[in-house]
Amino acid sequence: MRRAVSVFLFAVNVLGQNSIPDEGVAKFGTTVVGSGWFRGDIYHLHHWATRLPDFSKMKPVGSIYTPVLNVTPHNFSAGFPGVTNRYEFFGINYTARIWIQEAGIYTFWLLSDDGADLYVDDRLVVDNDGQHVPIEKQGGLQLASGVHYLRVPYFQGPKYLVALVLKVQGPKDSSPHILNTEDFKPPDDVKSW
Repeated sequence: MRRAVSVFLFAVNVLGQNSIPDEGVAKFGTTVVGSGWFRGDIYHLHHWATRLPDFSKMKPVGSIYTPVLNVTPHNFSAGFPGVTNRYEFFGINYTARIWIQEAGIYTFWLLSDDGADLYVDDRLVVDNDGQHVPIEKQGGLQLASGVHYLRVPYFQGPKYLVALVLKVQGPKDSSPHILNTEDFKPPDDVKSW
């Protein structure tokens, strides 16, 4: 309880009291399947979890879908309607495939509370693991034109604050923006991706 209160107070001080939205349903995703979206498999975690688990050795309790990972820091106590009422000590393993039209260097920013990582084609690009307040880290890599696979494992420890935001900046972008899978679909003439 002491850590949760101090995390909340830290976030209020850092983010400003008015920037912590009210509790409610987070935008982690919906149970409605979207074509080409992130699929997030949800897992219950032990109450002593302090780092990302190996989700491949666990059984999900449900799945959600979203075109973006844009959960800005806020309170969360509603759980996942239609999936689980868990609002702390849960994990989500997001996966998606994207089409890169323009080859070049892509930089990614990952903000999370608590831990999250970003893998591109099974290569760790951003390591933001551990139990912590909202922290943003970045990493980049050269991507060829074509299909690439993203995986964002995420976990939430003690209650009160949650956050998960993934941004990208491509070789022709002037600034980073929220990664939306709708913007990374293949051209119509690609037969199978």
